[in-house]
Order: sequence, then structure tokens, then C-alpha cells
Amino acid sequence: MACLQTPGGGGLDSVNRRHALAGILIRKESWRLSVRGKILVLMALVGVLFAIHYFIYPWLAVTHRVSGEYLVVEGWIHNNGFVQAIQEFKKGGYAMILTSGCTILDKSDFGGNANFADWGAERLERAGISKDLVRPVPCWNDHVDRTYHSALAIQDWFRDHHITVTGIDIVTMGPHARRTRLLFQEAFGSKVAVGVIAVPDDAYDPRHWWRSSEGVRDVVGEAIAYVYARFFFYPAGSN
Repeated sequence: MACLQTPGGGGLDSVNRRHALAGILIRKESWRLSVRGKILVLMALVGVLFAIHYFIYPWLAVTHRVSGEYLVVEGWIHNNGFVQAIQEFKKGGYAMILTSGCTILDKSDFGGNANFADWGAERLERAGISKDLVRPVPCWNDHVDRTYHSALAIQDWFRDHHITVTGIDIVTMGPHARRTRLLFQEAFGSKVAVGVIAVPDDAYDPRHWWRSSEGVRDVVGEAIAYVYARFFFYPAGSN
């Protein structure tokens, strides 16, 4: 009887060598990267790291003004943020500054203020802005999604005061800007234009953020938080 032959010429012996222990084990062919493939993958990884290195900070720390009627200042920002907020207010023709922010858990460093909105308003008034032009709009959430709930509080303030607004600009810190704009836009919807103004954090050099622990924590943390907000955050009541 003729022996069965496979295209490789090994016959039944080559088939049997693919099995062991009465068929309990089986050997299969697999694809692996060649030297050329490994080089291409390495080059792609280097390209991604290069892009992250040089472009992620300016991408996160976006500034895009919409010339809104009101200027919103996130009350937790650093000192230089309030200085720029005042400059923006004076040259932007805004009707008023609204300070946003949620509960302060440790009040010892914030003059006893219960929330960042009140603390931010106090800082602006100390810097020379008339009290009549500043309104703190506190949010009493102290756990998760604080930026989004701050945006809802601002939206509620407009509604409670029967103000129809078509655009707002928000002053915030560095790489927090893109996430701030995203969450405020989510809260206000498409009928209100949301702009954002990113103020550099004076705790580190934004051009070389990777050289300090503050910069790495800030940029990497905000990048992760933005991905969550963009793809995994679903506000209560949304489908």
C-alpha cells in the first residue's frame, strides 16, 4: 500500500510529529517578527515617545478663546493664574467673572474657605477686581468628577439668574485645559460655545515638563484623566 505524502514530502511521519502523548499535545506554526519587523516596531515606538515628549503638553494645554460674555475662573488655580485671569478680564470685554470650584477638604491653607469658588473670588478681590464684578459659584461635590459638577453649578447659576449665555471662556491651569473644555462643553451642550485659556504652571517649565516630578505627575495624570473623560465618562442621566 502506498504511503500518503504531504506537499512537504514528509508523509505520515511529518503529520505524526505534530502530535504527542496520544494527541494531548499539538504543535502549531506561529508568526513572529523578523529582524526587519522588530526594527519597524522599534522605530514606531520611538516615534510615539517623541510625539509624547514634545507635543502632549501643548495639546493638553490648549488655549482657544470664543469671546464669550462671561469669564469663568477655576478657583483652585495657582497665583499666576489669577494674574492672567485679571488681564483676560480687562481686555476681553466680559460682563463678569464667575469663579468655580468644589469643596476644599483641607481648609488650613485656604483661609478657612469651604470651597475653591469662594477662595478664588477672594483672591481676585484682593488683586483689585471690584466685588461687584466677581461671583463665586460653589459646587459642593467633594469626591469625583469635580470639574464636571463645577460646570453644572455654573450652568445652574445662569439658569437661576435667567441669563441666556451663548459663550464662556474658562481660565485654568496648563494641561488641565483640554479636559476642562471637554467637560464644560458636555455640561452646557452644543448651544453654548466654550473657550479655554491655559495658564502655565509656575511649579515647572512647560517646555521641559519631563524634567520635574511635578511636571510628570501633572502631564501624565491629565493625559490619563482626559482619556477617561473623553471615552469612559458618562454623566448621570445620559444614555
